[in-house]
Amino acid sequence: MADLSAPGENHQTNPRGAGILRYGDAYIRDILKRVKTIAAVGISANDMRPSYFAMLYLQSKGYRVIPINPRYAGQQILGETVLAALDDLPEPPDMVQVFRKSADAPPVIADAIRVGAKVLWLQLGVRHDAAAEKARKAGLDVVQDRCPKIEYGRLFGEIGWAGVNRRVISSKKGQAMQLSRHSSPFAGRHEPQLSRPKGTIGRRGPG
Repeated sequence: MADLSAPGENHQTNPRGAGILRYGDAYIRDILKRVKTIAAVGISANDMRPSYFAMLYLQSKGYRVIPINPRYAGQQILGETVLAALDDLPEPPDMVQVFRKSADAPPVIADAIRVGAKVLWLQLGVRHDAAAEKARKAGLDVVQDRCPKIEYGRLFGEIGWAGVNRRVISSKKGQAMQLSRHSSPFAGRHEPQLSRPKGTIGRRGPG
């Protein structure tokens, strides 16, 4: 597998996980360009959760996102039927995205390797270097502690794009940003205008 990171940047730092993770822009851009199907493990049906919002955003960019969560198996999230496990997929996904706690990541990563995923992406705040190293050795491209929505916006000219139009983005303390309803998020992909109430926006966990 080619090393697509920029000079001086590694896909991952020391195996003890003490260092900062650095990824070259070319490496991330290549992943986001070639991935078409994403199996999102730990997705939530709660539209106030970051995983729901991330799925909505990625769908608006043309990705097919298949939710994986035994809690909602058989139900629908954003038009897709939820599966209980990666093993229930009819074919290997291009990418497995993980919305689970870092400590819960190893068995998910093992499943991603077994089902034949090409990319392993651990959501912002999720990192497990030992399990990620096993995925790399199995031939997967690996990204840890990053949000594909943020990386897509940064690399494809939407860094100021606050999110798709679903009225609110939740925060850790229950605060919210209100999004005005100028147009459908899928109609011409216009950027919604953002108005922020007083207070700061907190950071949620991976799901």
